[in-house]
Amino acid sequence: MVDLHARRNLRTVCSEVLVLLVSAFIYSIAFPGLISANGVGFVAMVSLIPIFAVIRNTSWKLTPIYGFFYGFMFYLFFNYWLKTFHPLAILIVPIIKGGEMLMLFPVLKAAQKLFKKYGYLVEALVWVAYSYLSQDWFAGYPYGTLGSAVYRYLPLIQISEIFGIWGVTFLLVMPQTFLGAYLHRWFNDREYSLKGYLRDHLAFLIAYGIALLATLIFGFASMAYWNAQEPDKTWRVATIQHSADTWEGGYTTYKRNFNTLRKMSLEALSEDPDIILWSETAFVPSVAWHENYPSDPATSALVEEFVEFGKSLPIPLVTGNPEGVIEDPSKPAFSEDGSWNRTDYNTVIFFEDGRIKNTYRKQHLVPFTEHFPYEKQMPWLYNLLLANDYNWWETGYDPVVFETEEGVKFSTPICFEDVFGYLNAGFVASGADVIVNMTNDGWSKAVSAEMQHLGLAVFRSIENRRTTVRGTNSGMTCVIDVTGKIVDPMEPFTVGYHIYDVPVFSGDSHGNTIYTRYVNWFAYLTVYLSAILLAGGMLYRLYRYFTKDRQKPE
Repeated sequence: MVDLHARRNLRTVCSEVLVLLVSAFIYSIAFPGLISANGVGFVAMVSLIPIFAVIRNTSWKLTPIYGFFYGFMFYLFFNYWLKTFHPLAILIVPIIKGGEMLMLFPVLKAAQKLFKKYGYLVEALVWVAYSYLSQDWFAGYPYGTLGSAVYRYLPLIQISEIFGIWGVTFLLVMPQTFLGAYLHRWFNDREYSLKGYLRDHLAFLIAYGIALLATLIFGFASMAYWNAQEPDKTWRVATIQHSADTWEGGYTTYKRNFNTLRKMSLEALSEDPDIILWSETAFVPSVAWHENYPSDPATSALVEEFVEFGKSLPIPLVTGNPEGVIEDPSKPAFSEDGSWNRTDYNTVIFFEDGRIKNTYRKQHLVPFTEHFPYEKQMPWLYNLLLANDYNWWETGYDPVVFETEEGVKFSTPICFEDVFGYLNAGFVASGADVIVNMTNDGWSKAVSAEMQHLGLAVFRSIENRRTTVRGTNSGMTCVIDVTGKIVDPMEPFTVGYHIYDVPVFSGDSHGNTIYTRYVNWFAYLTVYLSAILLAGGMLYRLYRYFTKDRQKPE
């Protein structure tokens, strides 16, 4: 066996850094990105092996540095399209994720050190726990979750109706922590064979083989079951994709976009849809505000034109539309200096018979760009964001369920709200039979960004066994059925409409899944188990240390 510490030199460090850099790039390939618009999913099954080996091989001092470096570089490769949004965005996200992994890597090393032979099992638990915790805070960002890379491998991900995306992530990461442990051992002892390692861990291999086989059997069986089910009803939805340039604003742009949306909607009516679906903030002037507090004549006239169009439609219209409301009820809508006493919500309006029948306000806002709750704690960052044209929305708190006259109940997560399992399970638990996602990813100008979003949305349909309809500005407009199959996506960044016959599976007939009823239970389990095992391992080590000292001969 070679002494690890004796071999630690500049060459070793450079080699480890290079391995982490290459691993970060290869891991990014697993997802939709620069190499493939769909991603190369199977790469996610092996791309993390080197980092687990490096963490075992390196020193404690370098572990957090390596964590930051790996997290920063992976998200730089993976989210390269964020540069289109703002130069700050392509730095903020990698810095945040690097900061998270700065803390993650030492915890993974602790799992390896505390549990020696079976540390790889604790590592797998820690990885899933991190995957969940990294999404469950102000700057939570699910993009890059390991399980989402295999969104097209449908038999493998059907267990999401029980475990959520976390079960898939656990299944993918376990063999990688296992092989990472072997790779480290082999690097320091070239005589240690893979055959001998597998023999030493035969119980794990058998257990994992049984779990994988059970996953695939369940996957094929559940797909066959759902494909054989007759929906309670079929809902004919006209999705309008107007492919507007998000970076353009002003009355002329809003008027042009409305004309495009109206034209496409009228054409779609010839195919007898039940409802018309526009995208997030498709119609920009706030209908609620300008109806109550008309100011600019041109904008108010455009709102009135929209209202008249809605009245002329024989079917409902659902669209994204900012909702402006009075910020301070004790003051008038307009002050003497011309400023508005107004605050805004990112909303969806259900427009029927010429009026707003119901409104949904976005609950999970995009951190840094739609809200920043730390103005007092970090005024320098708050002011920097404001100086870079970031504006804040107010937060909604109600999981609204819309209902059509035909009895279709649906909810409308806005933009990246459909990447959070808890939100969509909340809609379904509240009675939604269809998930209607309203998205505008057009600002990214990248199909890969739209596909990364879509890959996460696939899990929402499986977790809840509800059909998802995606109405987008420029992609990916499609239907996701209850098995996670992506149905008939529209060509991204094109103008047009599409009619989808959406199968509706109601909760009354089909009930709710385990995931819907016990949201993220498996993620919670990994968090608690990780904490208990790591704490127990440290206490045991302390116990052995002190008892060993007392047992020394005098």
